[in-house]
Amino acid sequence: MFIKLSVRGVACFALATFVGSLSAQTTTPPATDAPGQSQTQTPPAQPAPASGPAKPGESSGTSNDRLFFTLPNFLTLENSGKVPPLTTKQKYAVVLRGSFDYVQVPWYGFLSGISQWEDSEPGFGQGAAGFGKRFGAAFADGTIENFMTGAIFPSLLHEDPRYFQSGKGSFGRRTFYAISRNVITRTDSGKSHFNYSEVVGGALSAAISTYAYHPKSQLFPTTTPGQYRFIPSDRTLENTAKVWGTQFGYDAMTLVVKEFWPDIRRKMKHTQKVGSADQGGKKP
Repeated sequence: MFIKLSVRGVACFALATFVGSLSAQTTTPPATDAPGQSQTQTPPAQPAPASGPAKPGESSGTSNDRLFFTLPNFLTLENSGKVPPLTTKQKYAVVLRGSFDYVQVPWYGFLSGISQWEDSEPGFGQGAAGFGKRFGAAFADGTIENFMTGAIFPSLLHEDPRYFQSGKGSFGRRTFYAISRNVITRTDSGKSHFNYSEVVGGALSAAISTYAYHPKSQLFPTTTPGQYRFIPSDRTLENTAKVWGTQFGYDAMTLVVKEFWPDIRRKMKHTQKVGSADQGGKKP
């Protein structure tokens, strides 16, 4: 489990680094025309909406956005201002929607493949059976964590599981704001509050997944008759702490990506529009 979460953390750190390098270039000086050339004024590009048109059964208090147009980003709001709190039903619905999104299948398959290649948690074994066990464990790990931090604890403690993008200030300030949301969150009444859902809910989800279905200590026969290989149990307090710590760091990196993703999305769309206009303006 720890290897899989480490891969997730490294992948998200790479995304955050990429986002940071691009966000530093989001402000560009306006181009000046050469002397003698006529100046053509173009209307400023309108910012892209935070979410697409609502689908049947979706709440207006959530989003249809996807990070890098792929990964579910349904609990992030851009330029939201004051919005009504989510009901308990809405909290469960949006977490259910994201946890069973079609993208999760290849993602957990990738994590399971890495885990099998590294022979992480050898108690699962190898071959198709071992891969299936690792896939099931990875899917369960992610789903339990999503529901604990996004639905169960927020509903019990009246916390808001959404991420409200700052969208203003320097890169460092926005990065600090994003990371701080791992320990500070909004309540349903709009006040700042210690993020029990992330801290306590994440720790509880790590304990449940570690002790419920991850491998116990086992003896495996070796090629030498009468000799066995002892594989220690993964159900330990130390492993639980490692899993929780890695997941906590991964979630913090994810929030940084969520903070700057709208800027990158607008820049990508603007670059695409400029490229299309340049191609359309060229004479054969």
